[in-house]
Amino acid sequence: MAKPMPEGNFQMVAKTFYGLEDVLAEELRNLGAMRVETARRAVSFYGDKGFLYKANLCLRTALSVLVPLKTDKVASETQLYRAVYNLPWERYLTSRDTLAVDATVASEIFTNSHYVTLKVKDAIVDRIRDKMNARPDIDRDDPSLKVNVHLADRTLTLSLDSSLGLHRRGYRQATNIAPINEVLAAGLVLLSGWRGQTNLMDPMCGSGTLLIEAAMVAANIPACIHKKRFGFESWKDFDPQLFEKIKEVSLRRMRDPGIRILGRDKAPSALAKAAENITAAGLEDFIGLSRQDFFHSRRPEEGAWTLLFNPPYGQRLEVDEREFYKRIGDTLKTAYPNTVAWMITGSKEGLKSLGLRTSRSIPLMNANLESRLVKYELYTGSRKASKTSSPQRPEAGTQA
Repeated sequence: MAKPMPEGNFQMVAKTFYGLEDVLAEELRNLGAMRVETARRAVSFYGDKGFLYKANLCLRTALSVLVPLKTDKVASETQLYRAVYNLPWERYLTSRDTLAVDATVASEIFTNSHYVTLKVKDAIVDRIRDKMNARPDIDRDDPSLKVNVHLADRTLTLSLDSSLGLHRRGYRQATNIAPINEVLAAGLVLLSGWRGQTNLMDPMCGSGTLLIEAAMVAANIPACIHKKRFGFESWKDFDPQLFEKIKEVSLRRMRDPGIRILGRDKAPSALAKAAENITAAGLEDFIGLSRQDFFHSRRPEEGAWTLLFNPPYGQRLEVDEREFYKRIGDTLKTAYPNTVAWMITGSKEGLKSLGLRTSRSIPLMNANLESRLVKYELYTGSRKASKTSSPQRPEAGTQA
């Protein structure tokens, strides 16, 4: 593979979920990105090779970081093939390397994304075979080079994927049914505004993803410090010394959160999985776990608390959805005074049944389902009475 990266600064595009674009843009600016611009489910920016490494290592709400190679207009299958074939892929790939192609298509001309993927793959493989008399193999899971295809109407953009899935943090050893995506979990933490200024609890913690992402935010640990491999590590111009230096500098910024992070769940199997994942992330000193049914729980006694949780809904629920969410609302009202609660759900009926007034509602997508991250500010007694209390140092509840 020849040298794929230009010298100096170049354009990159970080992909994300709908609703997290502004959070991702803020992350990039805080890291030092230049010319940051948001788009739908993406943020474009400029930086050098070192920043490419830093973005992959540190960004919490990016799904991948792409390096655009070419934009072209195509109106037929033949034009698509030629546009891809004419790119000098021998600069980026040899016949000994492996290839993966991922396509996102929104076009009246090209209606089948799988077919576009195959057409692009064929064009790249044919080019390498014509130049080197041998063809590269396909490896969808762990390729030497992953090519991203974006086809919007007639506009084709070809990019190198430097990440190989930034949601694959490297700590998830065990999961429950339908675990929340790590990138979305980090996005919920950042959207809530929580940065470790209060204690935090997930009362339905499952396998612990929200807890882990929150702890990494509070401790300022790079999001992908445990990731097994990034795409750029297979590129010929990869600079391992530079990457190690960036990791070293990033880890120096770690801090002791100085607060409690607590996970509760009624299922012993879920807690066992959470403990395994927390240990894999090296966060067992920061996160506590306890077995408790949320509906028979109370707010911990000491300190200010924020709740952040992802209750089940739809097929994950074995009981009536409206009744389940009504019980959530009743429990929050009676057992969690002087607490800020954030909850993500895709259940519109469930939200109507909670019986609580939202102070914020943020539309998001969760596994292709329209969802909302909602905020509830819970008080002892009425809102009027709450003005005399301090939300920073609330009255203690009763320990369950």
